[in-house]
Amino acid sequence: MSVKLAIIDSGIGAQLDAAVLARVALRLTEDGHVACVAESAVDGGGHGTAVASLVVARAPHCSLLSAQVFFSTQPSAARVVASAIDWCVAQGARVVNLSLGLHDDRRSLRDSCFGAVAQGVLLVASHPARGAPVYPALYPGVLAVNGDARCGEDDCSRIAPDVFGASPLPPPGFCGGGASYAAARMTGRAGAFFKTFPAATAADFKNHLQVVARFHGRETRSAVV
Repeated sequence: MSVKLAIIDSGIGAQLDAAVLARVALRLTEDGHVACVAESAVDGGGHGTAVASLVVARAPHCSLLSAQVFFSTQPSAARVVASAIDWCVAQGARVVNLSLGLHDDRRSLRDSCFGAVAQGVLLVASHPARGAPVYPALYPGVLAVNGDARCGEDDCSRIAPDVFGASPLPPPGFCGGGASYAAARMTGRAGAFFKTFPAATAADFKNHLQVVARFHGRETRSAVV
Protein backbone atom coordinates (compact mmCIF):
# COMPACT_ATOMS: atom_id res chain seq x y z
CA MET A 1 0.00 0.00 0.00
CA SER A 2 1.28 3.45 -0.90
CA VAL A 3 2.25 5.85 1.87
CA LYS A 4 0.07 8.97 1.80
CA LEU A 5 1.87 12.28 2.25
CA ALA A 6 -0.30 15.36 2.67
CA ILE A 7 0.70 18.88 1.66
CA ILE A 8 -1.18 21.82 3.14
CA ASP A 9 -0.22 24.79 1.01
CA SER A 10 -1.23 26.78 -2.09
CA GLY A 11 -2.19 23.72 -4.12
CA ILE A 12 -0.18 21.45 -6.43
CA GLY A 13 0.17 22.22 -10.12
CA ALA A 14 -0.97 19.94 -12.92
CA GLN A 15 2.62 18.92 -13.74
CA LEU A 16 2.55 16.71 -10.63
CA ASP A 17 -0.98 15.46 -11.12
CA ALA A 18 0.13 11.85 -11.54
CA ALA A 19 1.39 11.83 -7.95
CA VAL A 20 -1.76 13.38 -6.43
CA LEU A 21 -4.33 10.97 -5.02
CA ALA A 22 -6.88 13.51 -3.76
CA ARG A 23 -7.37 17.27 -3.67
CA VAL A 24 -9.45 19.70 -1.65
CA ALA A 25 -9.60 23.47 -1.27
CA LEU A 26 -10.62 25.05 2.02
CA ARG A 27 -11.59 28.67 2.63
CA LEU A 28 -13.53 30.79 5.06
CA THR A 29 -17.08 31.69 4.11
CA GLU A 30 -18.59 35.10 4.83
CA ASP A 31 -20.21 33.76 8.01
CA GLY A 32 -16.86 32.49 9.33
CA HIS A 33 -17.26 28.78 8.60
CA VAL A 34 -14.77 26.66 6.66
CA ALA A 35 -15.99 25.45 3.29
CA CYS A 36 -14.47 22.48 1.47
CA VAL A 37 -14.63 22.53 -2.31
CA ALA A 38 -12.99 20.57 -5.09
CA GLU A 39 -9.49 21.85 -5.83
CA SER A 40 -8.39 22.26 -9.43
CA ALA A 41 -4.79 21.51 -10.37
CA VAL A 42 -3.93 25.21 -10.23
CA ASP A 43 -1.32 26.70 -7.91
CA GLY A 44 -1.38 30.44 -8.37
CA GLY A 45 1.54 31.16 -6.08
CA GLY A 46 3.71 28.17 -7.03
CA HIS A 47 4.82 27.51 -3.47
CA GLY A 48 2.83 24.32 -3.00
CA THR A 49 4.09 22.91 -6.28
CA ALA A 50 7.69 23.64 -5.29
CA VAL A 51 7.15 21.93 -1.95
CA ALA A 52 5.48 18.94 -3.61
CA SER A 53 8.32 18.55 -6.12
CA LEU A 54 10.82 18.25 -3.27
CA VAL A 55 8.63 15.67 -1.53
CA VAL A 56 8.17 13.59 -4.68
CA ALA A 57 11.90 13.66 -5.44
CA ARG A 58 12.57 11.87 -2.15
CA ALA A 59 9.48 9.68 -2.01
CA PRO A 60 8.56 8.85 -5.62
CA HIS A 61 6.48 5.82 -4.67
CA CYS A 62 4.24 7.69 -2.23
CA SER A 63 0.87 9.32 -2.97
CA LEU A 64 0.15 12.99 -2.34
CA LEU A 65 -2.90 14.55 -0.73
CA SER A 66 -3.28 18.25 -1.58
CA ALA A 67 -5.11 20.60 0.78
CA GLN A 68 -5.16 24.10 -0.69
CA VAL A 69 -5.47 26.79 1.99
CA PHE A 70 -3.57 29.69 0.39
CA PHE A 71 -4.99 31.62 -2.55
CA SER A 72 -2.87 34.28 -4.22
CA THR A 73 -1.16 36.30 -1.48
CA GLN A 74 -3.98 36.05 1.04
CA PRO A 75 -3.06 34.66 4.46
CA SER A 76 -4.97 31.66 5.76
CA ALA A 77 -6.86 31.55 9.06
CA ALA A 78 -5.81 29.07 11.74
CA ARG A 79 -9.21 27.35 11.60
CA VAL A 80 -8.75 26.74 7.86
CA VAL A 81 -5.36 25.11 8.45
CA ALA A 82 -6.90 23.11 11.31
CA SER A 83 -9.68 21.85 9.04
CA ALA A 84 -7.08 20.94 6.43
CA ILE A 85 -5.20 18.85 8.99
CA ASP A 86 -8.44 17.09 9.95
CA TRP A 87 -9.15 16.35 6.26
CA CYS A 88 -5.65 14.96 5.70
CA VAL A 89 -5.95 12.68 8.73
CA ALA A 90 -9.37 11.45 7.58
CA GLN A 91 -7.86 10.66 4.16
CA GLY A 92 -5.26 8.41 5.80
CA ALA A 93 -2.20 10.65 5.66
CA ARG A 94 0.88 9.16 7.30
CA VAL A 95 2.78 12.46 7.13
CA VAL A 96 1.41 16.01 6.86
CA ASN A 97 3.68 18.74 5.52
CA LEU A 98 3.04 22.22 6.89
CA SER A 99 5.47 24.57 5.17
CA LEU A 100 3.82 27.50 6.87
CA GLY A 101 3.88 29.38 10.14
CA LEU A 102 1.18 31.23 12.06
CA HIS A 103 2.19 33.68 14.78
CA ASP A 104 -0.80 33.10 17.06
CA ASP A 105 -1.59 29.99 19.08
CA ARG A 106 -5.21 29.18 18.25
CA ARG A 107 -7.21 26.47 19.98
CA SER A 108 -8.60 25.08 16.73
CA LEU A 109 -5.11 24.59 15.31
CA ARG A 110 -3.73 23.20 18.55
CA ASP A 111 -6.57 20.69 18.91
CA SER A 112 -6.21 19.47 15.32
CA CYS A 113 -2.45 19.04 15.71
CA PHE A 114 -2.76 17.20 19.01
CA GLY A 115 -5.48 14.98 17.55
CA ALA A 116 -3.32 14.08 14.55
CA VAL A 117 -0.27 13.33 16.70
CA ALA A 118 -2.41 11.16 19.00
CA GLN A 119 -3.40 9.08 15.97
CA GLY A 120 0.24 8.50 15.03
CA VAL A 121 0.38 11.00 12.16
CA LEU A 122 3.72 12.74 11.72
CA LEU A 123 3.32 16.51 11.37
CA VAL A 124 6.30 18.23 9.76
CA ALA A 125 6.27 22.03 10.08
CA SER A 126 8.64 24.76 9.00
CA HIS A 127 10.39 26.56 11.86
CA PRO A 128 12.37 29.69 10.96
CA ALA A 129 15.83 29.66 12.49
CA ARG A 130 15.53 33.36 13.28
CA GLY A 131 12.67 35.68 14.09
CA ALA A 132 9.43 35.23 15.97
CA PRO A 133 8.30 31.68 16.85
CA VAL A 134 5.49 30.18 14.80
CA TYR A 135 2.81 27.53 15.03
CA PRO A 136 2.27 24.64 14.52
CA ALA A 137 6.04 24.05 14.73
CA LEU A 138 6.02 24.97 18.44
CA TYR A 139 3.42 22.40 19.46
CA PRO A 140 4.66 19.30 21.32
CA GLY A 141 4.95 16.27 19.07
CA VAL A 142 5.31 18.28 15.87
CA LEU A 143 8.59 17.80 13.99
CA ALA A 144 9.93 21.33 13.52
CA VAL A 145 12.38 21.87 10.66
CA ASN A 146 14.84 24.73 10.13
CA GLY A 147 16.57 25.62 6.92
CA ASP A 148 20.21 24.70 7.62
CA ALA A 149 22.80 25.94 5.11
CA ARG A 150 25.28 23.32 6.34
CA CYS A 151 23.11 20.57 4.88
CA GLY A 152 23.52 19.20 1.38
CA GLU A 153 20.65 17.78 -0.62
CA ASP A 154 20.53 14.51 1.33
CA ASP A 155 21.77 15.72 4.73
CA CYS A 156 19.91 16.55 7.91
CA SER A 157 20.91 18.12 11.19
CA ARG A 158 19.68 17.80 14.77
CA ILE A 159 19.36 21.26 16.24
CA ALA A 160 17.32 20.47 19.37
CA PRO A 161 15.35 17.42 20.65
CA ASP A 162 12.32 18.16 18.42
CA VAL A 163 13.96 20.53 15.94
CA PHE A 164 15.86 19.27 12.90
CA GLY A 165 17.36 20.92 9.85
CA ALA A 166 17.63 20.29 6.12
CA SER A 167 18.78 22.16 3.03
CA PRO A 168 16.84 25.42 2.51
CA LEU A 169 17.50 25.66 -1.23
CA PRO A 170 14.58 25.77 -3.68
CA PRO A 171 14.05 23.02 -6.26
CA PRO A 172 15.22 23.68 -9.84
CA GLY A 173 13.07 26.23 -11.59
CA PHE A 174 11.76 27.84 -8.40
CA CYS A 175 12.89 30.87 -6.40
CA GLY A 176 13.33 31.64 -2.73
CA GLY A 177 14.45 29.28 -0.04
CA GLY A 178 14.23 28.67 3.69
CA ALA A 179 12.47 26.53 6.24
CA SER A 180 9.53 25.79 3.93
CA TYR A 181 11.74 23.86 1.55
CA ALA A 182 13.68 22.24 4.38
CA ALA A 183 10.40 20.90 5.78
CA ALA A 184 9.45 19.55 2.35
CA ARG A 185 12.72 17.65 2.12
CA MET A 186 12.09 16.22 5.58
CA THR A 187 8.58 15.14 4.60
CA GLY A 188 9.98 13.33 1.56
CA ARG A 189 12.59 11.65 3.75
CA ALA A 190 9.84 10.56 6.14
CA GLY A 191 7.77 9.15 3.28
CA ALA A 192 10.70 7.07 2.07
CA PHE A 193 11.35 5.87 5.63
CA PHE A 194 7.75 4.73 6.18
CA LYS A 195 7.69 3.08 2.76
CA THR A 196 10.71 0.99 3.80
CA PHE A 197 9.48 0.44 7.38
CA PRO A 198 5.65 0.30 7.26
CA ALA A 199 5.30 -0.58 10.95
CA ALA A 200 7.51 2.29 12.13
CA THR A 201 6.13 5.12 14.24
CA ALA A 202 6.71 8.87 14.24
CA ALA A 203 9.00 8.35 17.24
CA ASP A 204 10.98 5.76 15.25
CA PHE A 205 11.52 8.32 12.48
CA LYS A 206 12.75 10.95 14.94
CA ASN A 207 15.14 8.41 16.44
CA HIS A 208 16.35 7.60 12.94
CA LEU A 209 17.06 11.29 12.31
CA GLN A 210 19.14 11.50 15.47
CA VAL A 211 21.27 8.62 14.22
CA VAL A 212 21.79 9.89 10.66
CA ALA A 213 22.11 13.62 11.42
CA ARG A 214 25.32 14.98 9.96
CA PHE A 215 25.38 18.10 12.14
CA HIS A 216 24.37 18.69 15.75
CA GLY A 217 23.50 21.98 17.38
CA ARG A 218 22.59 25.27 15.79
CA GLU A 219 24.18 26.56 12.64
CA THR A 220 26.61 29.42 13.39
CA ARG A 221 27.52 32.00 10.81
CA SER A 222 30.75 33.92 11.00
CA ALA A 223 30.86 37.52 9.94
CA VAL A 224 32.59 38.18 6.62
CA VAL A 225 35.69 40.32 7.06
